[in-house]
Amino acid sequence: MSDRAGGNGSRGTNGRNVTAADRVRPKGVVPTGRWAGMAALALVPVGLGVLLRHPPRVLVGALGGAYAAYARGDAAPDLDVTLERELSDPTPDPGDDVTVTLRVRNDGGGTLPDLRIVDGVPPALATESSARLGTALRPGRTATLRYDVTAVRGAHEFDPVHLLARNPSGSRERDARIEAGGTTTMRCTPELEASSSLPLRGLTTVYSGRVPTDVGGAGLEFHSTREYRHGDPANRVNWARYARTGELSTLEFREERAATVVVCIDAREEAYLAPDPESANAVERSVEAASQAVPALLDSGDRVGVAAFGPGDCWLAPGVGDEHAARARDLLATHPALAPTPGDERFLPTTWVRRFRRWLPADAQVLFCTPLPDDYAVTVARRLDAYGHAVTVISPDPTADDTPGRRLARVERANRLSRLRAAGIRVLDWGDESLATELERASARWSR
Repeated sequence: MSDRAGGNGSRGTNGRNVTAADRVRPKGVVPTGRWAGMAALALVPVGLGVLLRHPPRVLVGALGGAYAAYARGDAAPDLDVTLERELSDPTPDPGDDVTVTLRVRNDGGGTLPDLRIVDGVPPALATESSARLGTALRPGRTATLRYDVTAVRGAHEFDPVHLLARNPSGSRERDARIEAGGTTTMRCTPELEASSSLPLRGLTTVYSGRVPTDVGGAGLEFHSTREYRHGDPANRVNWARYARTGELSTLEFREERAATVVVCIDAREEAYLAPDPESANAVERSVEAASQAVPALLDSGDRVGVAAFGPGDCWLAPGVGDEHAARARDLLATHPALAPTPGDERFLPTTWVRRFRRWLPADAQVLFCTPLPDDYAVTVARRLDAYGHAVTVISPDPTADDTPGRRLARVERANRLSRLRAAGIRVLDWGDESLATELERASARWSR
């Protein structure tokens, strides 16, 4: 469909500095192979010198053999170091540049002649500068590594620092990973910003609110009239009819009730798609849509929950109030199931659907945020709608058209959108415009 965003690849133009190959287990003391074959090579001039009775050649060979023997006996240095990491802002806003300072102090008694340092940058953080340093470090001295990262939504845990220390000859190295003291986690929690009012379908709760129903009662829009009953409010008596006929009757208006809405985000590995490496992937855009939808719904008096269609139990039961809004904000920003890069946890979608149905209140609507990367996303939307949960799909478009394969993926996605609309499910195809603009256009279509 488009570029897979996240995973072990780079993020951004130059991407991150630490790749999956850097995150293997430490190897301890290993030979580098730098002087492999040196001893055999040194025998060549010795042999020639003896055969030709040429002492200088014998001397050159002897020197080479001596150096090979030295390299073989040279031990790898001990790594007795203290690491301290400091962030210029451990709780930045999305898009902020954060300076990471890593200090390495040699607490041992010997010099580290060749020390190589790679900081454990979290996979989702992009950095234009290098998170690596090569240096020599005498006892008691400190080396400092500084680099900048760009903050993105989520709780980002720094990995242990990868250290390689070689002996003076370079024949052996000590490979280790050491936890750094100081700050090890960056938390980037964006504020929830309400978009324009979200048009909801007619499935509602018993709580008063903004969604019109087909039930007569208190409201604004006329519904019907009925015979007057003792205790009916005077302002709902049909006084015009009483003046004409002398009969009392009561006006009924279309009741407006609050909705129960669960915002569900497609966070499967298949959904981490983007039109190009520079663009936000579809999961990030889905979280952005949810971050606008949740406060808009709460401000309208609706009960709102949050879930993730992906690995891990990501579920916030529907609720209202400031505390509930704060819990929703924290979940959308930091839950591992909604991480900016895909995880490697196993996911069984059919099991998830059964569990999600148990979580859903009987009267809940579902706002499904998905790029529709495959037919199973269509199946989930149609199945939930068939179970009686009115479904509205917000679909960020991750497709491109610069290659035949991507054009085909775009056509396949368009077919999925058409199938959902043919099934009576509301679909918002979110392209390059802002979500508020797209919602305004969609609301005009849905109200016809």
